[in-house]
Amino acid sequence: MMGGGNMQQLARQAQKLQQQMTKMQEDLEAREYEASAGGGMVNVKVSGKKELLSIEIKPEAVDPDDVEMLQDLVLAAVNEALRTANDTMEREMSKLTGGMNVPGLF
Repeated sequence: MMGGGNMQQLARQAQKLQQQMTKMQEDLEAREYEASAGGGMVNVKVSGKKELLSIEIKPEAVDPDDVEMLQDLVLAAVNEALRTANDTMEREMSKLTGGMNVPGLF
């Protein structure tokens, strides 16, 4: 019966793909992504798990008369680092899935 063999082979391929995707996701989550704003005045680092790891603020970025600017720089740097992490994860995973959208992957 050919159908049974093909189904088993398909199931093995699906299991292998799932294992590769799980390993890649773990690897991507272990990576760190950095971004800066204000010409390097604010530098941030996030993990692939989208957790903020560090924020570095140069002293000259701290102006008591313009706290809003510093807040904007921090937001911009954090959002850029998170965007970079997300884009990298999507790009790497699409290599495995051949561009297919796999619901619930992230």
